[in-house]
Amino acid sequence: MNREINITSKAQVERISRLASEEPYDVYLSTDTVILDARSLMGLFALVGKRARVVAGDRVDPRAFSRMVDKME
Repeated sequence: MNREINITSKAQVERISRLASEEPYDVYLSTDTVILDARSLMGLFALVGKRARVVAGDRVDPRAFSRMVDKME
C-alpha cells in the first residue's frame, strides 16, 4: 500500500516521524533513489522539498493508512 505526498517543511518531517512512530507496523518513505524508515527523523530531513511515497505493508487497514497519510500532509 502506498500514496504520494509532497514534503515541504521541517515541521512536516517531524510530524511524519511522530505519526509513523505511533503505528504498530513499519512505515517507509521512498523516492526514485532512496527508501527511508519514516521513524528516522534524521534521514527524513533530506526529503524536504521533494515528493515521496508513503509505503506500508499489504496487511495494513487501508482506511487507517489513509487517515495516517492525511495527517502527514
